[in-house]
Amino acid sequence: MTDTITIRRPDDWHVHLRDGAMLEAVAPFTARQFARAIIMPNLSPPVTSAASAAAYRERIMTALPDNPGFTPLMTCYLTDDADADDIAAGHAAGIFTAAKLYPANATTNSAHGVTDVAHIMGVLERMQAIGMPLLVHGEVTDSDIDIFDREAVFIERVLEKLIAALPGLKIVFEHITTEQAVQFVDSAGPNIAATITPHHLHINRNAMFASGMRPHAYCLPVAKREQHRLALRKAATSGSVKYFLGTDSAPHEIHAKESACGCAGIFNAPYALESYAAVFDEEGALDRLEGFASEHGPKFYGLPLNEDRVTLKRDNFAVSDKLQAGDATLVPFHAGSELIWRIVQA
Repeated sequence: MTDTITIRRPDDWHVHLRDGAMLEAVAPFTARQFARAIIMPNLSPPVTSAASAAAYRERIMTALPDNPGFTPLMTCYLTDDADADDIAAGHAAGIFTAAKLYPANATTNSAHGVTDVAHIMGVLERMQAIGMPLLVHGEVTDSDIDIFDREAVFIERVLEKLIAALPGLKIVFEHITTEQAVQFVDSAGPNIAATITPHHLHINRNAMFASGMRPHAYCLPVAKREQHRLALRKAATSGSVKYFLGTDSAPHEIHAKESACGCAGIFNAPYALESYAAVFDEEGALDRLEGFASEHGPKFYGLPLNEDRVTLKRDNFAVSDKLQAGDATLVPFHAGSELIWRIVQA
């Protein structure tokens, strides 16, 4: 039995760091484990220009005085009237790594999202021409579509047509949750990849209703049936370069989760790598953890691999019920349970 793992320092290819006091509270958890992270732009107001992205990047680094080596990779929030020239200039200047497509009202702070992909085809054509990746929150938001079917319907109604129209566009299908998404990514060309969260590898939709309503298991896209969780675990641990780590860590203070209209999001940043390691261990695939966590993402984005190393040791420990981060009280993923791997050198 392997008791110690040393891998290249991983990157998080999808994380919400928020802003203001919450940014200062949660950013160190991500920077402790990861060398780089794709930063989600759904602030209020959203990050829609190169200037606002540059300013947000500065705020992130100011919040991390003890982690100067951490690199935030900024993204542009696409709207119906997105400016292709500004986005392309921001990409050329090294400000934007990618652009993010949120269907309007799909998740937290997505009211300004795209109402119809047809409205941004000019922007997407420009992105295809310059090799700028598109990051996709893959759900339709039509009220007549069951929330558990939104991802599968998005593939059929939007994603298949988009790829047919722009076959050279690099696309990351983010935080996939279904067997259909795995099948789609597997069958697509090399310019289509996907991120997978730790929580979608650990829980199915029953977790939201275990002996009552469980708001800390509620995220968007929501966890699905067990067959989908198993498909995700198979994909993540397969060794396929199409899949890589993206936590979708999305912090909300405890009072915002435990309310009459609780916010969507799971705060997994404090123990993200340990959570993934547990899955790969359970699947007998620890030898493939480094590829998923540290290699596949940089290769897709055309970035160098990290040279630093991280070591994990087999060491059961209890995850706290709550974490105090600054003035915020947060409930971490795996709260009240045990994890079997611990970072001992980061």
